[in-house]
Amino acid sequence: MRQVTATGQTVDAAVQSALEQLNITEDQAKIEIIDEGKKGILGLFGSKKAIVKVTENEKPVEKLDEYIRKIVQEFDEGLIVETTVHNNQITCELSGEKIAVIIGKRGQTLNAIQYLAQLAIHQFADKYYTVIVDAEGYRSRRKDTLIQLSNRLAERAIQTRRSVKIEPMPSY
Repeated sequence: MRQVTATGQTVDAAVQSALEQLNITEDQAKIEIIDEGKKGILGLFGSKKAIVKVTENEKPVEKLDEYIRKIVQEFDEGLIVETTVHNNQITCELSGEKIAVIIGKRGQTLNAIQYLAQLAIHQFADKYYTVIVDAEGYRSRRKDTLIQLSNRLAERAIQTRRSVKIEPMPSY
């Protein structure tokens, strides 16, 4: 988290100066006005410059990436986390040798990590993000398995003319 204190003839000039020094835009910064300054008499005598303190906002995706890395490192030091962002969806792809430990039974551990990540991103970010944590393509393989299961159960329901129940699953 970087911050700069800048001065200028007006508050806007001081803010622009600080933003240029940090090389960020206004929506990526928190601006605190320390002194609004004075114009003085005829703009010459008794003038006082405006002073502002501009702080760069922390990036929520980077904080989430660090949070997931901490969790994953407790399972195995050799696991790798790759984070990508597309619109409001953050995808964290996990890979490594002992990936089965992260997935857990029917993906329960992976779902728990994803749930914690979803809660954590809302602590870090002002806008809504969807977090998906995947381990070496597990989510797509599980989806294919569930499609096959649903087709088999649908055929069984048609043949027996009775309702068929399946195990409870997360909404996503």
